[in-house]
Amino acid sequence: MRFALGVEYDGSGFSGWQRLSPAGTHVADGSLQTALEIALSKVADARIDTVCAGRTDAGVHARCQVVHFDTDAVRDVRGWVLGTTANLPPAIAVRWCVPVADAFSARFAARSRRYRYRILNRGTRPGLARQYLSWERMPLDADAMHAAAQALRGERDFSAFRSIQCQAAHARRDLHDIVVSRHDDEVHVEVQANAFLHHMVRNIVGSLLPVGRGERPVEWIAGLLEGRDRSVAGPTAPAAGLLFLGPRYPRQWGLPPEVCGDDIPS
Repeated sequence: MRFALGVEYDGSGFSGWQRLSPAGTHVADGSLQTALEIALSKVADARIDTVCAGRTDAGVHARCQVVHFDTDAVRDVRGWVLGTTANLPPAIAVRWCVPVADAFSARFAARSRRYRYRILNRGTRPGLARQYLSWERMPLDADAMHAAAQALRGERDFSAFRSIQCQAAHARRDLHDIVVSRHDDEVHVEVQANAFLHHMVRNIVGSLLPVGRGERPVEWIAGLLEGRDRSVAGPTAPAAGLLFLGPRYPRQWGLPPEVCGDDIPS
């Protein structure tokens, strides 16, 4: 039987989502995937492998990562949620579990992914919640950053915002929406796309910061996109500020409303 899980985690101290241990083993390796699979396997009393909606990097957090797994073990959804969470490190928790059709794939059935990047914008660094924020001491013009970011919307070649380690076959992605807004002394960048390249959100944020500081004009982002040259774009923003809000799926899969609905791109 196939199940889908909603998982939240604090990525601080983890190597990222992707399993690092050799295939066919479940050796603790500092990855989120392995920690989850070890916990699931204890509940199932058998090896469990998972597939996720979108891999996150070291230090990146998730409000609702979605994974699926197959098992012959007979457990109710409450057992999967509570039993797995009880065997996970404190920084990871299972939020929900739903039985799904065998055709469901956490990765390939997703129609979009959403991220939020939080920047503390004040003269002094954060003391509280520092693992969930990046910090910029210079005043940022969020309106200018938002205006600049609109050039990124649509299906584009995002080579200028792609890390050299990226293994994707091509750099074309469909960026559905990007919003930059101020919330007191924080600036948020929220992005939704069909999929993301390695470090794509962090590289976009790193390039929007010079615009926010007034060092670059609003039109600079459009020029970077057109030029497709990563070497002239801004630096990669720190991982701590990035939160994977979650993927979105068509309603047909019967997942919870936070990741499923009719208001998603076709």
